[in-house]
Amino acid sequence: MVTRQSAPLPAPLRGRRGQRPTPERGVGNRLLLTVEEAADCLCVGRTFMFDLIRSGAVPSVRIGKLRRVRPEDLDRYVASLSRRSGTDDP
Repeated sequence: MVTRQSAPLPAPLRGRRGQRPTPERGVGNRLLLTVEEAADCLCVGRTFMFDLIRSGAVPSVRIGKLRRVRPEDLDRYVASLSRRSGTDDP
């Protein structure tokens, strides 16, 4: 009887499609984020992120049928939160 050995599994690929940014990995040099990735960056839910986009609080772009958010637009939104509340975090 011949026993077949399985090949070792490849190491997980970094930046694979479907992987969201984490505090350890960050968003890196990506120009655009999915709505889900943007929501993860802000620690909010997907539905709330779409509400922010719909209201114009966070700008987004469309590429075909896809909605994307620029990381610098997230930074601007977070900075505007501290201006609205009247406090600046150290």
